[in-house]
Amino acid sequence: MEALLRPIYQERASDPNTIGIISIEKREEVSPITDTFDSILLIVTLESEQPIFTKHYSYDDKKAAMHIITQKQLWKWLLVGTNPKLVDWIINGRVVFDRNEYVENLKKELYDFPISVRKVKMGIEFAKLSRRYMEGKVFFEQLNYLDAYNHIVDSLHHLARLAVFENGMHPEVMVWKQVKQLDPAIYKLYDELISSKESLEKRLELLFLASEFFIHSRTKDGAQHILEVLSSKEFWTIQEIHEQEELKKYSVDLEVFIEFLVDKGLILIEKQTTKSNAIMHRCYKVKR
Repeated sequence: MEALLRPIYQERASDPNTIGIISIEKREEVSPITDTFDSILLIVTLESEQPIFTKHYSYDDKKAAMHIITQKQLWKWLLVGTNPKLVDWIINGRVVFDRNEYVENLKKELYDFPISVRKVKMGIEFAKLSRRYMEGKVFFEQLNYLDAYNHIVDSLHHLARLAVFENGMHPEVMVWKQVKQLDPAIYKLYDELISSKESLEKRLELLFLASEFFIHSRTKDGAQHILEVLSSKEFWTIQEIHEQEELKKYSVDLEVFIEFLVDKGLILIEKQTTKSNAIMHRCYKVKR
């Protein structure tokens, strides 16, 4: 397949807009890393009208996928974690074109995992964790155990990814295999949820209690990024928070995360007068 794909990536390499090309080969018979494809071509460009462009190819019984993405989209995926295979592709893939050592520098940054990037990723992951946990607890209290189960599984997955970040590493596609080595206590929580012979209600009750401890112990580190950003002003309206460039990465989890931190006493409510005496503006400030 390599010989067949070479003309395709050589053509892309001749485009001055292309800054890096990585080839990824299937390592197992059924490979989640390559989305079941035999080969993946990841092509990074400076800019494009389409931030993501994909083509599929086939030859005999083989199949390949080409993904062309902008460097802005690449960093969005890396920060938000919406494409967990991407880190594996960059670190373990074969570099077939590298303009001005763009890919090599990217690999180095992923290996080094600077604390500034780690804080952002931990914050985003913790926001997702707190949302799923809070929603799951509501379902549990309403006796909707299957919905509660779905949410606690998701929250444990975010907790697992958070544990990987805390160890200065990037989550892999098979994150529980990682966590079993890095944080056995969190792995045990997950294992007890899915393999325990207790009733679903009892399992959930125990899991919510245990999760409360793990979440509480990680709140300070998980909230560090958002609290640092919000400390730059005395108080914020919710619209100002949404428009702050650094906090846009939190997306739909932002408001729930703010309320979670209010509940934990890390963010305080600042009430301001409106034209009506009966209602007040609700603003937010970091507890000093």
